[in-house]
This record gives sequence, structure tokens and C-alpha cells, in this order.
Amino acid sequence: MKSGQESTATQRAPEKDEFVSRKLIRPTLPTPEHHVEAGNGTSQIVERPARAERRDRPQRKSFAPEQTFAENFYFQKQLQTKTLLTVVLKNGETINGTVEWYDKNCVKLSRTGKPNLLLYKTAIRYIYKSAEDVRGH
Repeated sequence: MKSGQESTATQRAPEKDEFVSRKLIRPTLPTPEHHVEAGNGTSQIVERPARAERRDRPQRKSFAPEQTFAENFYFQKQLQTKTLLTVVLKNGETINGTVEWYDKNCVKLSRTGKPNLLLYKTAIRYIYKSAEDVRGH
């Protein structure tokens, strides 16, 4: 480890107004060579052949994203506009209310004159905008 006196960064950093020209230095590297054993115990240097272009490979298929965020977009829009929704559960029961909040597993419905409900998404068959809301606008 170098001591503080031997450090190369002992100069002060340049002031804001000073312009310092910095040049990126990249050394030219020699071309890779292969050492090939000759039959008599000596080795010979043989240049490596140029790498073939990879254009002959077929293009990979692009896969659909794992999550499209369409559900999040839908719930966010209904939450902001306070749209009255009808939720049909898997057991056939229908519930009317507005989305108060949602997460990965649940939806909280706010209902007027009735208690609010926290519904598991797995219990929901489908959701649609209520006819009352369509007639109101």
C-alpha cells in the first residue's frame, strides 16, 4: 500500500472556472496469437483467424412481458374518477360501490349507506361500470 506522500492525487482539484482538457488514452493492444506446439518440442506463433460475423444467427423471438399493468391502470382510473362499479363474485352475488384502494390481492369497495368491504381478488368473477353511473352522466 502506498503512503500518503507517494500518492499521485496530491494536487488540488481544479476550480470551477478552470477548463481542463482530458484525453482518453487507450493503448493499442497486440492482436492475439496462438502458440502451437511443433512436433520437435518447439512452439510456433500462429495468428488467430478473424472472427466470423454473427449475422448468420436467427433473431431471437421477443416474449410478451410478464405483467402488463392493465389491471393497475384500470383500478387507478376508477379510483380517481370515483366510478360506481358492480362487482360480481364467484358465488353469484353482486355488490355496488366505488374503489377506495386496491393492492395485489384485495380491493376495498366504499358503499353509500352500507359498510365498506374488503374483497379478495380471487373471489371476484368480473367487474363492470354500474348502469346507475351511466344514466347519471
